[in-house]
Amino acid sequence: MKQAFDLGINMFDNAEGYAAGQSEVEMGRVIKELGWDRRDIIISTKIFFGTARKETQNTRGLSRKHIIEGAHASLERLGLDYVDVIFAHRPDTTVPMEEIVRAFNWLIDNNKAFYWGTSEWTAGQIQHAKEVARRLNLVGPTAEQPHYSMLHRERFEVEYAHLFKREGLGSTIWSPLDSGILTGKYNDGIPEGSRFATNKEFFSNTVSELQKPEGQAKLEKVRKLTDVAEKFGTTMTNLALAWTLLNTNVSTCILGATKPEQLAENIKALEVYKKLVKAPEVIAEIEKILDNKPTLPDSYGRISATGELI
Repeated sequence: MKQAFDLGINMFDNAEGYAAGQSEVEMGRVIKELGWDRRDIIISTKIFFGTARKETQNTRGLSRKHIIEGAHASLERLGLDYVDVIFAHRPDTTVPMEEIVRAFNWLIDNNKAFYWGTSEWTAGQIQHAKEVARRLNLVGPTAEQPHYSMLHRERFEVEYAHLFKREGLGSTIWSPLDSGILTGKYNDGIPEGSRFATNKEFFSNTVSELQKPEGQAKLEKVRKLTDVAEKFGTTMTNLALAWTLLNTNVSTCILGATKPEQLAENIKALEVYKKLVKAPEVIAEIEKILDNKPTLPDSYGRISATGELI
């Protein structure tokens, strides 16, 4: 965290379910030990899964009880009076939307959070929450935390499109490197010391998928993109990170670095981005290799000169 802050990163994301709550404890310890001014950092956490895999009905999900009790427990572990943003870590179709909206607004009204958001909700669920909030004159979700990367585009670029345009929805994307696949480190197998090697059980499904034809096709794309990155004078990792920033609907890109030196390398993606926006031919080459650019549904309405819906 100190390395990140020194590099200019000031937003730190967490969740009650990360390391059974211990991740929040460690983050709180670091904030206290470093003596950071609370106004200089943005802290977010997420509520849904509880602090372990074996939870009761009352200690997971998005009931009013768990949202409020879970938030209190997270703040206690973090050693903070409030978080800047609190996310609903997943949707909960067993709870009425009005109850969810009212519970998150209770946290805002009682100075436990400034904003609330969603993570991996459908566009319909987010729109529903916003409509309920408007009807009740309450605060709706201000940001979504979705998976978005070169290999995972459909929901972010198509499903959420109207929310970004009409509602001004923010985003904090996770896994921009697809669990490390887009670093290029798995192009020729699983190296020792990598996440796939040291966390075999957790990543077993991912590794299994990579052995299938679809997975092999992804790796072939990454191999070709690695060549593009090298010709562009950068790494596959930073090309993948910079690519996500080309999408103006990306508010924040979450980095999942496990070592300080990885952060120092990842931050260079900002410079790569500055070069990439001025290299349309490289962007076109990337798109040709990916061959997965989603398209918006056909419309017979008015279309601008650039092909966008008016």
